[in-house]
Amino acid sequence: MNIGFVGLGIMGSPMAANLLKAGHAVTGYDVSAERIEQLAGLGGKGASSVVEAVAGAEAVITMLPDSPQVEEVAPLVIEYGKPNLLYIDMSTIKPETSRWVARQAAAVGVRALDAPVSGGERGAIDGTLSIMVGAEPEHFDAAKSVLWSLGTTVVHVGAPGAGQTVKAANQLVVGGIYGLVAEAIVLLEASGVDPAAGLDVLAGGLAGSRILELKRHTMVKREFAPGFRIDLHHKDMGIAVAAAREAGVSLPLTGQVAQLVAAARAQGHGSLDHSALLKVIERLNG
Repeated sequence: MNIGFVGLGIMGSPMAANLLKAGHAVTGYDVSAERIEQLAGLGGKGASSVVEAVAGAEAVITMLPDSPQVEEVAPLVIEYGKPNLLYIDMSTIKPETSRWVARQAAAVGVRALDAPVSGGERGAIDGTLSIMVGAEPEHFDAAKSVLWSLGTTVVHVGAPGAGQTVKAANQLVVGGIYGLVAEAIVLLEASGVDPAAGLDVLAGGLAGSRILELKRHTMVKREFAPGFRIDLHHKDMGIAVAAAREAGVSLPLTGQVAQLVAAARAQGHGSLDHSALLKVIERLNG
């Protein structure tokens, strides 16, 4: 396919690269000229605007930081896209924003999908993302070849907006696990137990998780180079709390995790990896 790609950040750049590896033609745009040049160096084509990236594309992917950016870009994609365009928004945003985009797109014959991802920068690089898709079934079927170029778990979870609700659930679970791993490290160290050895055992048992697999060593070493920043997880926890309110359910642990993430941001750790929740737990313990 000829694919327009808007948003070539930590996640978007490797995703666009994987589309090229899969044989798609990719025209990319980003606010950073350097990222556009990087895409061109991999065999893609750089665009000077959203409109140029969209022009002539059979599918357009947006990978943007938050709802306001999607609300700014989506009307351009919808207006300047060719008839029957596949518009796949892979940003993590509010479910109501995705539903709004789908309504605007349907009115002019554009096929819109919300397809947020999980797996972090490593998953984007390796093409092993988990992709949760909210869309009409026929639109999902049409987008499969693109989505399977980016992930190893691709699931249609429901109507427009459903992908974002599943992503909110993903982020509350991820945040909760990071908080508990941080508490485990603090407990082990305060008790005179080697945290590296202790977490090795946890990783091999029922407590094992993808987070323990990928992050336990860097957390023990206090290495917090961002794969997914606290700032973004703070935004996502806000989406999760809002989704709970909209659904009329009480999620007490989610609220507590949201406050821990907010504390990390307030303490100046917003640019660090979300595993830096450990710094908050350490501070609570002096």
